[in-house]
Amino acid sequence: MTVEAEDVILAADAEDRTRPQREREGLARFAADFAESPVALFGLLMCVVIVMAAIFAPWITPQNPYDLANLDIMDSRLAPGEEGMTGTVHWLGTDEQGRDLYSAIIYGLRISLGVGVTAGLIAFLVGTTIGIVAAYFGGIVDTVISRVIEFQLSFPAILLALIMLAVLGQGIDKIIIALVAVQWAYFARTVRSSALVERRREYIDAVRCLGLSHARIMFGHLMPNCISPLIVVATVQVAAAIALEATLSFLGLGMPVTQPSLGLLIANGFEYILSGRYWMSVFPGIALLFTIVSINLVGDRIRDVLNPRLQR
Repeated sequence: MTVEAEDVILAADAEDRTRPQREREGLARFAADFAESPVALFGLLMCVVIVMAAIFAPWITPQNPYDLANLDIMDSRLAPGEEGMTGTVHWLGTDEQGRDLYSAIIYGLRISLGVGVTAGLIAFLVGTTIGIVAAYFGGIVDTVISRVIEFQLSFPAILLALIMLAVLGQGIDKIIIALVAVQWAYFARTVRSSALVERRREYIDAVRCLGLSHARIMFGHLMPNCISPLIVVATVQVAAAIALEATLSFLGLGMPVTQPSLGLLIANGFEYILSGRYWMSVFPGIALLFTIVSINLVGDRIRDVLNPRLQR
């Protein structure tokens, strides 16, 4: 082993020893920079409230809207504030099935958030793995994967998702598969761009000299240094997944009627909106809007903090 190689390895070891402290300092600095934006803090607060409401839905709602035995058709299409047959006041009204709309919205949030986060996480894992492999090995591997990514991104997301659901059918698992097929390419393209720069740095040469396996170099050393842009993409794609799931459900290709998400609730109430029963479509729409906007506010601030040149 040459003297230069030994120096590089010693420098890499020293960097590994000081990394935990630098990570803690970086996290504290990130939190301080993030907190400088009141709009971002408001978005984060909304995200926390929405997530907590979805998690504790059975304890904060008067009705399980997915339990058909608890529904009374006589309570259908009640206006906000009206009292049902059992004496329960429906503060947001009811839909055509007699569901308490407040309960339906909170349970619909569980589906929308669950689908968005699950699809985003799986797409993150798949896309990141493919992008890291393409950047690390280069050559024909990178060329083939890059052409596949470009081909994938050339299709409109809604068109690809519609085609897949038309083939696979309805169901939450089918929606997740369709969303992953749509979104993985965004993660792959992002991590490939960052990894192409990182793989030329000295610490990669150092760990190669140590004889580490390709997998350990890619996922233990290369990928952690590409994580910053992936965080931004992940927040954007979670919001996009929630919006796309709502669109698919609105078109009748998403969740079944017995388990409506926010998109299906909007679709079910849309036909009544011109007859004055606005609440069946408007209130779920407002909930969907607040969810997507809050996630985007947080994602925009994370992007600005991680890339100060974008701050205005």
